[in-house]
Amino acid sequence: MSKILADKGNQNACQPADKRRVFNELEQMFIKNETITLRPAEPEDAEQIFLWENDRDVWRVSGTHAPYSRFQIEQFLLGDNDLLANKQLRLMIDLTENGQTVGCIDIYDYDGFNQRACLGILVDKAHRRQGYAKTALALSIEYLFRDLLLHQVHCTIDVLNTESQQLFESLGFALCGRRKEWIRTAKGFIDELEYQLLK
Repeated sequence: MSKILADKGNQNACQPADKRRVFNELEQMFIKNETITLRPAEPEDAEQIFLWENDRDVWRVSGTHAPYSRFQIEQFLLGDNDLLANKQLRLMIDLTENGQTVGCIDIYDYDGFNQRACLGILVDKAHRRQGYAKTALALSIEYLFRDLLLHQVHCTIDVLNTESQQLFESLGFALCGRRKEWIRTAKGFIDELEYQLLK
């Protein structure tokens, strides 16, 4: 990767054919198809993530209880977004056609020994119900199974979030558990559902 970046930065030595090669190599580094591109979160994503993380409408499903500052978001993005080192990875969901960021995927609770990880997804309100979440999840699952050789992925969804339940079920996830009265809400406690997908 460092050689690719060095080649790209050396404009004087880089002929047109070399530029095409560098571009093609960089393109292959992303997880993508004709609709969606998944890429690691960058410091430039701080403002968008700040808005998503502080949207109180999604706090119940994200497990958030207090707002995040821009500084906290920036520090997270400047840190080591490394699945193997930190057991978590945030991938941004971009539209392949124009590069517009429409959401993000969190891979967390990574367990290399037992070959499993947990998945979470957020798609911006303006881009929901367009198939982006399903496509992005399918790409991330393919990455985890094919490239990281995981045996299973799992997720937790509260009982009121029927759209997420349908989304994960449509990708083959099976309900495998139910935690009774697990999440406190303004109207009382609700159950949390556990889903698994085995390779």
